[in-house]
Amino acid sequence: MTYAKLERFEFILKELDSEGKIIVANIADALQVAPETIRRDFDELEQQHLLTRVHGGAIKYTNVRNEPVFLRKLQMHKDAKRQIARIAAKRICDGDTIAVDTGTTTVHIADFLLAVEDITVVTNSIAAAIQFNLAIEERRMTGKVILLGGTANPKQSSVAGAMTLEMLDNMNFDKAFLSCGGMSEGIVYDYDLDESLISKKMLKHSKVSYLLADASKINGKSFFQICHLDECTEILCESTCPLEWQAYEEKWTICNGGKSG
Repeated sequence: MTYAKLERFEFILKELDSEGKIIVANIADALQVAPETIRRDFDELEQQHLLTRVHGGAIKYTNVRNEPVFLRKLQMHKDAKRQIARIAAKRICDGDTIAVDTGTTTVHIADFLLAVEDITVVTNSIAAAIQFNLAIEERRMTGKVILLGGTANPKQSSVAGAMTLEMLDNMNFDKAFLSCGGMSEGIVYDYDLDESLISKKMLKHSKVSYLLADASKINGKSFFQICHLDECTEILCESTCPLEWQAYEEKWTICNGGKSG
């Protein structure tokens, strides 16, 4: 049976009213549609203040001022971040061992995985670990998720610290997917020292590295340096490469289906 959008909305809101929290995979199974369809439905209902998205599902609407910091950050430039994450997911191949740092763009990568086999995901992002585990549960990927140890940071939904760095010292990756706080004058920055050290270590231990940065990060500068743009294999952004950044144009992928230049 095929359900029209309004019928899906009615079903979703009825289940939410009954259960208090609903899961994407369960609603998709009940309505016999793809999980991505339900995610889009949730996004639209959230815009109407009829529910609040949480990782893997939704809860009854909560005013944004009462939401955790990480969830508020997830809503900023969300469409651009998901465009970027969609392209990043295409860089993941069967058998890859990947590192994923903490960020509100990298957290979306798992949403766009489909039929990828035998992946090992290593991350310090609690939120990303949940999403990759969900991808396994929904059979969009096979493999395992390793959540690094360390000190929990509720504001970032992550772990960090000396233990995290020590674990990374013993690992090697095919690919690293990195976020940032800004890019300026050829340098990649982050706002948090501990997070920047982890991203730097992941890059060092990876054969290939992808920087996921929406346009708001261009010409953004903060205190802690992660790396030089030259050290990144590819820069994924929804916007074109700035004219004054021609040195990085070959690395720059526009995440709307095209390549800059």
